[in-house]
Amino acid sequence: MPSESWKFYQEWNNAIFLHWQVDVTELEKFVPKELEIDLFEGKPWVSVVVFSMEKIRPKNLPSFPPISDFEETNIRTYVKSNNKTGVYFLSIEGGTSWSCKIAKLISGLPYRYSKMNRIEFQYTSQNPEFNDKLDIKFTIGKELRRKSALDKWLTERYALFQDNEKTIYEFDIHHLEWPLNEVELKKTDLCYQRFDRLIKNEPNKMHYSKGVKVIAWGKNKIEKN
Repeated sequence: MPSESWKFYQEWNNAIFLHWQVDVTELEKFVPKELEIDLFEGKPWVSVVVFSMEKIRPKNLPSFPPISDFEETNIRTYVKSNNKTGVYFLSIEGGTSWSCKIAKLISGLPYRYSKMNRIEFQYTSQNPEFNDKLDIKFTIGKELRRKSALDKWLTERYALFQDNEKTIYEFDIHHLEWPLNEVELKKTDLCYQRFDRLIKNEPNKMHYSKGVKVIAWGKNKIEKN
């Protein structure tokens, strides 16, 4: 963990991870050249992750549920920078408009609002502006008591990288290891036209987690070449 004090607390609860093994040539179109695409046994991966963001707050302030609690959908891939491994968001959506505006202002992450709805064992998200749609129904299976190397590679990530025109931002986070369960999809209706060469067919791997408690640090800048 970084030596300085952490700045934000948050909880990522009731998470569903859908993972696809992808073609590196297609993925390179979306990742800044300053970041190295991380590979597992020579192959890159992209994941769609949906979860409930809860109790997000600065270190010394209480959370405010109308802003701090919202549903999130993100599409991420796995990268390296200076031998540090982490994730890079291809897309990040929140289910509350004000939460997206504040999160984007504070963090610089490219949050955008989408209409989301979550009921037990079903999750939907729609964004007419981008013509994005996600509708999944699922059942939760048994706990993974012995995680594979790939299970951990896909979930245990403690840094985030995001960019704008001139800068790459690096964020450090920390949490206990994700508790993971098997999950089975009963319905999969997923349309992200920009990523249709990456996200297609059924996922190659899936996970469910009841969640983790997360602390996060401020952002560090890496200048683009």
